Amino acid sequence: MEPFVLKEKEYFVIDEWAKRHKGLLAGFTTKNGGFSKGSFSTMNLGLHVSDCIEDVQKNRQQMASILDFPLRKWVSAEQTHEMNIEKVTFAEIGRGSLRYEDSFKRTDGFFTQEKGILTTLCYADCVPLFFLHEKTGVTGIAHAGWKGTVGGIAIEMVSVFENEGMEKEDIQVIIGPSICKDCYLVDTRVITFVEKLLEDHGNKPYNQIEDDQYKLDLKQLNKQLLLKAGIMEENIRTTNLCTSCHDEHFFSHRRDKGKTGRMMSFLGWKEDLEV
Repeated sequence: MEPFVLKEKEYFVIDEWAKRHKGLLAGFTTKNGGFSKGSFSTMNLGLHVSDCIEDVQKNRQQMASILDFPLRKWVSAEQTHEMNIEKVTFAEIGRGSLRYEDSFKRTDGFFTQEKGILTTLCYADCVPLFFLHEKTGVTGIAHAGWKGTVGGIAIEMVSVFENEGMEKEDIQVIIGPSICKDCYLVDTRVITFVEKLLEDHGNKPYNQIEDDQYKLDLKQLNKQLLLKAGIMEENIRTTNLCTSCHDEHFFSHRRDKGKTGRMMSFLGWKEDLEV
């Protein structure tokens, strides 16, 4: 069953989590309903692209209102396709919510044990990973492009949970909207990294279509890495949504030839918000 359901034209929610956990806000935005123009039309939430900064700020303020989660409670990152995961507390809330310069530097993942914080990351084809520890409600969110994927950011997040005393069998993971295997072509250099990482773990998540050209399934690769890290298969769900194919909903860096906006993944508990 598809884990993401379109709640409003502006965003999808992880329906199963929403139904099972009152107060948990988990989902992924669309490109629709905002103020941006041209290549960034209309709900661009990326502060780092060459969109009008005032439009992006208005988009973020509108999304905060739609989600009923104040912008001053968000955290955002300067994403650099690396493996750094930041543990977020109330001391950091608001960082990067309106100004890219204030974002967490060189960060591609967030982990928090606090309620009332909305962790956010931006995407235009890369894989969003959502983590939830069922017993404690602790959450994690990660940005996995091909570099972050082969670098093992999914495995690193599992290690963060373990290091905080949480058992792997209670970790649920949702693999969110990203470019699909039919839309994502890579060269031999990328596949070499994939082969070294997987070794004998499962089926190869790629197909060669001609010399030095392969179709790579980034979602499947992340799933295999999660299994390698010890997450149970029944605790991993993967969306069928593709950021390139489903152009009615999403921006796509590949499809739009680099000049495009960004969607946002978001994850946090609404409880304990100040009125």
